[in-house]
Amino acid sequence: MSARVIAIANQKGGVGKTTTALNLGAALALLKKRVLVIDLDPHANASVHLSFFPETLEATAYDLFQAENADAALFARILKTGLSGGFDFVPGHIRLSELEVDLKDRKNKGLILSEFLAGRRESYDYVLLDCPPHVGILLVNAIVASDMVLIPIQTDFLALYGIRLLFDTIRLLNRVLPKSVHYMALPTMYDQRTAACRRILRLMRDKLGNRVFETVIHFDTKFRESSAGGKVVFEVDAKARGAVEYLQLAKEIDANENA
Repeated sequence: MSARVIAIANQKGGVGKTTTALNLGAALALLKKRVLVIDLDPHANASVHLSFFPETLEATAYDLFQAENADAALFARILKTGLSGGFDFVPGHIRLSELEVDLKDRKNKGLILSEFLAGRRESYDYVLLDCPPHVGILLVNAIVASDMVLIPIQTDFLALYGIRLLFDTIRLLNRVLPKSVHYMALPTMYDQRTAACRRILRLMRDKLGNRVFETVIHFDTKFRESSAGGKVVFEVDAKARGAVEYLQLAKEIDANENA
């Protein structure tokens, strides 16, 4: 069975992209799924979270985009396995920010990630792409390679207002791609005690309908605690609200995949 590729994207920072990539990856692994997480963000937050510091690594996702042929030997040098979260991982690097210039003359530069994953989808059930918070060559590669774009949206008015640019990018790609980009919104950092959060969640569901997951990720201090410890939330407290909700999200995604 070929892996389902999910790009986790929003051009606004601080909405829970990296938290979602790592904890959803761990949740899917708990469901006995084979999972690969790729850090495509030049800030490399997911990598640092897992104690992979780019300056100490032999190869990273940057090398994947630079290579004329991302063969098995290169992939073996990049790939990190045996992580406590239960998933495989490709670290990011700050030099990913240089790709706009590095690849300006390269043909089919929006297909590099798709071509890299083409020969590796059989090894996984899910591939999660932690995307950078800006529109550019990395985000285009991720969206083109994906079967679904998962958009974490903080339940805050400014965060909701700010996703328009991402939707503009999806609409632009839909004009040239053979099939339309499928996307789903994930409400994050929700606090049901505040009227503003409740209002924004209602607005999301009214505007996006069935494009919004049933699962809602509440604000949980355990995410910060797990990040500080270089762990996923399940390793800090498997019964924490955040852990329960990411496991619920994993089940919702997997159920839709098998429906």
